[in-house]
Amino acid sequence: MAKMTRRQMLGRTALTSFTICAAGTVRGFQGQQTPNERLNIAMIGSGGRGAANLRSVQDETIVALCDVDQRRATSTYAAYPTVPKFSDFRVMLEKRDRQIDAVVVSTPDHTHAVASVAAMRQGKHCYCEKPLTHSVYESRVVAQVAGEFGVATQMGIQIHAGSNYRRVVELVQSGAIGTVSECHVWINRSEGGGRLPTETPPVPDGLDWDLWLGPAPDRPYHPCYLPREWNFWWDFGGGNLGAMGCHYMDLPFWALDLRHPTAIETSGPPLDPESTPRWLTIRYQFPARDLLPKVTLFYYDGGRQPELLRQTGLTDWPSGVLFVGSDGMLIADYNRRQLLPADQFVDFEPPEPDIPDSIGHHREWIRACKTGEPTTCDFDYSGAVTEAVLLGNVAYRIGQPIRWDAENLTAVGCPGADRFIRREYRRGWSL
Repeated sequence: MAKMTRRQMLGRTALTSFTICAAGTVRGFQGQQTPNERLNIAMIGSGGRGAANLRSVQDETIVALCDVDQRRATSTYAAYPTVPKFSDFRVMLEKRDRQIDAVVVSTPDHTHAVASVAAMRQGKHCYCEKPLTHSVYESRVVAQVAGEFGVATQMGIQIHAGSNYRRVVELVQSGAIGTVSECHVWINRSEGGGRLPTETPPVPDGLDWDLWLGPAPDRPYHPCYLPREWNFWWDFGGGNLGAMGCHYMDLPFWALDLRHPTAIETSGPPLDPESTPRWLTIRYQFPARDLLPKVTLFYYDGGRQPELLRQTGLTDWPSGVLFVGSDGMLIADYNRRQLLPADQFVDFEPPEPDIPDSIGHHREWIRACKTGEPTTCDFDYSGAVTEAVLLGNVAYRIGQPIRWDAENLTAVGCPGADRFIRREYRRGWSL
């Protein structure tokens, strides 16, 4: 059977979902709930990013709030005085099982997988912030569990719902710049490189530090990890790449129907075993897909950019994606796109739009929970994006190129990569 493009897959998924829903066999989909009924949502992470996600789903019914840091959740808790509050999402899921239809996971990266999997195994629909997981192995498990339990899922790469990304995908897939075999992604972020603290201040009142650590190795509390600096410590986050990679690599994955890379090579500053690097460059190789050729994808952060930007005079693109085709180039960011060389495309007529505008990233997920329609960033798709992003960190941390066996989830001939592909959990935690 010929492989389907992601666009064809979504169309077929929509038809399949309609058929399943009509039979009334999927928990939480049509037959139990109409699109006008409110969804009962629980928040895992209610302050910070969780509060922002809550604002996007507040028209549904919020039935439970959970956060390990009562200080961060203060304003959210005050806005929902009668809603039950919890510190441990496992306790919340146990005690409020019958009241919860869906969960929104807005915790730090290292607890994304354990929270999402626990919820989905109870049949809850799940929205999770990016990157979907903290480790490569977790990304596979999360996608597998979502499929097994037939729940509606969405990863929080909100820009995927924007119209600009859709128009870029249409340009690439219509052949506007010919065949694309090279792509560049760069991100204007340079954080990380911290030093492990030696002092051990007391844990602030209202913060359950043990629950915050979750499956991560035990260590003393220090304010250098909170509220957002955890992104730049290996035990909790993935650095600049983990924080922003999914947002920008989503576009080439979507436009070029990418899935799993076959080789990854990195360069960066000397490795620190505790903190993530301030800059990184990565070279990914992706295999041919049906009639589409192999693709080399380059990633840069920490102020690095592709040499092609300087050569073409494109100096006002701090972050972006550059597709290099046989008949031209296409550069884009969240809100802009430009075909190059400009004089070659003066009279160019773009293709008629054929990717429908989004009703909104969170609303797509809510609709999917109620009707079974597909989302555009379900855990199968976003799990593959996350896996590629995280493999960049794996290659950097082992200090050598990786030949990736996606089927067996193995870096070929490199057993030293195993501990970064699948991390050990602290006692008491499991997927």
